[in-house]
Amino acid sequence: MSKTCIRVLADPVQIKECKESLNQLDEQLNQATQIFNLSGNPMRLKILFLLHKEGKMCPCDLSDILDISVGGVSQHLRKLKDGKLVKDKKVGQTVFYSLVGTNIQIIKPVLDGLLQQNQKEVIS
Repeated sequence: MSKTCIRVLADPVQIKECKESLNQLDEQLNQATQIFNLSGNPMRLKILFLLHKEGKMCPCDLSDILDISVGGVSQHLRKLKDGKLVKDKKVGQTVFYSLVGTNIQIIKPVLDGLLQQNQKEVIS
């Protein structure tokens, strides 16, 4: 790919500042990319939405709601847990999953928007 450009004048200050901004945010940009990759799967986004809406849920309830096997739900939850988007807590023999507040902030506006849309649909 050629780096030639047809612009008349480059703004070297802008270019330098933008490069510095990207370098400073490198870790955060990588984390955001990982979160978007994980939440970009429709089933995992549904799981994140349900956990956002309900606070905590067990894999069996998610399985019933999503009409997929408990094993399938567990695989998605494992990926979300490995990506530090959800955490688990065992209560007796049941494991409940909930969102990890700090890491979910990147997609929280999306989840909030979906929740608002869902509430409007229920009211209508």
